[in-house]
Amino acid sequence: MPPFVQLTLKVTAARWPIAGSFTISRGTKTEALVVVVELGDGRMNGRGECVPYVRYGESVDSVIAAIEATRGALAAGLDRIGLQTAMPPGAARNALDCAFWDLEAKQSGRPVHELAGLPAPKPLTTAFTISLAAPAIMAEAAAKASGRTLLKIKLGGDGNNGGDNARIAAVRAAAPKATLIVDANEGWSDGNLAAHLAACASAGVVLVEQPLPEGRDQALAGMSRPIPVCADESVHDRASLVGRAGQYDAVNIKLDKTGGLTEALAMAQAATRDGYAILAGCMVATSLSMAPAMLLAQTARFADLDGPLLLARDREGGLRYAGSLIYPAEPGLWG
Repeated sequence: MPPFVQLTLKVTAARWPIAGSFTISRGTKTEALVVVVELGDGRMNGRGECVPYVRYGESVDSVIAAIEATRGALAAGLDRIGLQTAMPPGAARNALDCAFWDLEAKQSGRPVHELAGLPAPKPLTTAFTISLAAPAIMAEAAAKASGRTLLKIKLGGDGNNGGDNARIAAVRAAAPKATLIVDANEGWSDGNLAAHLAACASAGVVLVEQPLPEGRDQALAGMSRPIPVCADESVHDRASLVGRAGQYDAVNIKLDKTGGLTEALAMAQAATRDGYAILAGCMVATSLSMAPAMLLAQTARFADLDGPLLLARDREGGLRYAGSLIYPAEPGLWG
């Protein structure tokens, strides 16, 4: 990007209804709340989308305020590289970072993957999420999605509607051929961890995501794990990855946690170097959020970029999904 270009900034919030509802261990929601940033140079505009997450102390208002606070720095020439230290990791920086990448691509006439020194992206298999519910309801949802290659099963609801061991057994019976990932969203405890991991292993689950609450991770160190365990809420960026050896086998990298594609790509390199498998994840959002994550997902062990599939409708010009395959973005969307 040319130096000292005074960029214009536009920030908007939008609500996208979810198809039905989306339930995890922390609760249920019926809409996705997103914030969209547009950066302009007077000729072209770049876009980025983020999802403020209450679990991380974020709200739509706080994210918009953090983005609006960068107006002076943008006018003074703040660029994408400077952004990495000007703002902390999180949703606000993600929207700005992705808007910078999109604007750079438009200004240069080169796709983001070239600017980042990456190969051209290819279609990928994405997981499809089954929300937390009673075992019979989850089995019904899994049966409808049983033709998909990879299912992500939300657990973390012991003591409610049948228990997690019954849930995963019911899902496996309903989708016998699908590869299964489990996400407990911090919903298990030291006391039931071993039994739940054993039940997941019996069901052929290949990865269990964030079984324990953040701060309880040390309980995973040194224990015999029949299934690889993946960090999500406990690891946001490269700094928070330090010291996780022995606790986790994999890490879920989400742009809303890392603060954008720039840090996400650097984190993926660091995690791979340290022996972690990568799951490229997402929040429930539109294709504008998924498009940059597609570049991260190219080298990931698993891609979980089904956010638009969970919405009642996606934004115009969204990504193409065909069964379990997700295709890279067209330039009109992003990058």
